[in-house]
Amino acid sequence: MYGLILAGGSGSRLWPLSRELYPKQLLNIQNTESLLQETFERLMGIMPAQNIISMTGVKHYSNVRYQLSKITNNPVVLSEPISKNTAPAIALAAEYISQNYDAEDVLLVVPSDHMIKNVKAFAQTVSEGEKNAKQGYIVTFGIQPSYPETGYGYINVTNNKIENGFIVDKFVEKPNYELAEQYIADGNYYWNSGIFMFKVSILLNEIKQCSPDIYKLLDNFNFKNSAEIPYIEFDKMPNISIDYAVMEKSDKIALVKLESDWNDLGSWKSIYDVSKKDKDGNVKIGHVLDEGSKNSLIYSSSKLVATIGLEDTVIVETEDAILACKSDKSQDVKKIFETLKKQNDNTHLVHKTVYRPWGYYTVLAEGKGFLTKMIQVNPGQKLSVQSHNHRSEHWVVLEGMAKVILEGKEHILSPGHSIDIDVKEIHSLQNPYEDTLKIIEVQKGDLLIEEDIIRYEDMYGRV
Repeated sequence: MYGLILAGGSGSRLWPLSRELYPKQLLNIQNTESLLQETFERLMGIMPAQNIISMTGVKHYSNVRYQLSKITNNPVVLSEPISKNTAPAIALAAEYISQNYDAEDVLLVVPSDHMIKNVKAFAQTVSEGEKNAKQGYIVTFGIQPSYPETGYGYINVTNNKIENGFIVDKFVEKPNYELAEQYIADGNYYWNSGIFMFKVSILLNEIKQCSPDIYKLLDNFNFKNSAEIPYIEFDKMPNISIDYAVMEKSDKIALVKLESDWNDLGSWKSIYDVSKKDKDGNVKIGHVLDEGSKNSLIYSSSKLVATIGLEDTVIVETEDAILACKSDKSQDVKKIFETLKKQNDNTHLVHKTVYRPWGYYTVLAEGKGFLTKMIQVNPGQKLSVQSHNHRSEHWVVLEGMAKVILEGKEHILSPGHSIDIDVKEIHSLQNPYEDTLKIIEVQKGDLLIEEDIIRYEDMYGRV
């Protein structure tokens, strides 16, 4: 068996904690590990680590690879050069396995943002589903609904039972509340978990029958010698989900009930549901002072958040944004995210403080042609050897000692000393010492973005 982790989402409904460049699957929401790392380890209980493939976008590739490298050596990470939804991603992963291994192998596809605590029950359900997959079914894992949720898609099953499951009648869109109540009463509807399993050969054949526009493009990808996905070829793929491309058209779909606990952490309400609550039903995370609130989620990341008399409310504070909404409206946070995106407001894109393998940086000020950061480099860490085509940089040491490699020459800087890095000069900032290093970085140029980094060497595998 092989596994595919879909790790390319933006996590827009968990804004402002989740941002486009650091979405929810990379966050440590409740535990010491991210949702992505928990997903990978959950699959390691079913298959060897080298059998697990992660599919992500080019913007998240470095962070995904770094997080997984803490669990296993040389994780297999495929990088989509542009977002095209789940159908092209799953099709390419199937083609990757077909070319490098065996098309008769079974592939388990899982999102990277689920919380599943009963790993043993999950593994047992997967084992049952594998039997149906080997018989030629495309297996989807359904969740028995516990309330009329409007944020999930539903799957309707027929009365035709097969071993361990049911034949699927149809997939239905996210319903309104009244329709969701009807689905619950009917008893033949399940939440769509987004977890699938199939033999690679079966899926590729169904793609050929149901979505020939995707299938005919697969010949353009050669994974024999490289895991690279060329932009010029991938851009030809349609932007379509696996549900629309295959699942709703195929007559080989079976549903197996997922017997473990499950939560997709797709909204602040879902975070509230799985979190420990106080005697008044409140979830308080961070520096929170409350008087008289009930059944509310209050999250502070940097400032004191004081609340009085709230009920069924969500409050989320980050350095540069505050969200306040009723709990039953938390699905609509995505609308705020999309509005910020349309307005080119960077609040949807990135936090002011961004964590990296070597430490973190905080944006202090920005304007036309300049950007100022405070950079902290942890002891024993160093930034990649890099250059920039569109900006120069000026570094001033605040605390600790800095080792700077500039055009092959070594410079040791103590607090108060500075150095200039011109456009296209190859450089690296390092902290080989025992104390934390803090510097001020002033960028000047016509393009001040993270994509203007050309890496030559990197101890975290981001080259």
